[in-house]
Amino acid sequence: MKKTVIGVTPLWDGERDSYWMLPGYLEGLELAGALPITLPLTEDEQDISQLVSLCDGFLFTGGQDVSPVLYGENSRQACGEVCEKRDAFERRLFTQALKQDKTMLGICRGIQFFNACLGGTLYQDLPTEHPSDVAHAMRPPYDRAVHSVSLLPETPLAALLGRTELGVNSYHHQAIKALAPGLAEMARSEDGLVEAVYMPDKSFVWAVQWHPEFSFHTDENSRKIFSAFVEAASDLRI
Repeated sequence: MKKTVIGVTPLWDGERDSYWMLPGYLEGLELAGALPITLPLTEDEQDISQLVSLCDGFLFTGGQDVSPVLYGENSRQACGEVCEKRDAFERRLFTQALKQDKTMLGICRGIQFFNACLGGTLYQDLPTEHPSDVAHAMRPPYDRAVHSVSLLPETPLAALLGRTELGVNSYHHQAIKALAPGLAEMARSEDGLVEAVYMPDKSFVWAVQWHPEFSFHTDENSRKIFSAFVEAASDLRI
């Protein structure tokens, strides 16, 4: 039997002008039974259409900040590095995959990107725009929980994990500000940030602000998220 194919958006190194990948994204998917492939940053609509047909689902990874242009703002001084090529590719990929109701999971930058693409806004820099004592930019090791999130009852994530609170790792300086139409909240941090979302009118479009790719080796809940994603993609295969 052929494995479920998951397309994974690449990380970008501007200094080296190169793609790269954290192994945890691929290994987490492999452990869940999928065959992950790293995608090219193409802007060719036909190529992207072929990728959408080829893959059963897509994982949108972490990385550079989402350009404020996507949500109609000017870049502030505290906004970090952006990759316009990556933003352009992922926007086309997300749009096409959404039209075909493909399974998608966003991690860290991924939740921010989904929100921006769907009409929401972001905090460009949490320390200056949303000051808090909660540790959103932890130091290594990254496979440990540094703060907790509350899981909203009667949401898919709460049903999957069977709990109302979850300890999570955290490494980000941007986050959802205004939630986009079409997205529903699934988790919230102690200081009021949206930490997980889904699209109720789609088969499986989820995103989390934390990093299961760092913690799946030691954390059962991280493995459950990867498994639910791969299982949903398998169920939607034609």
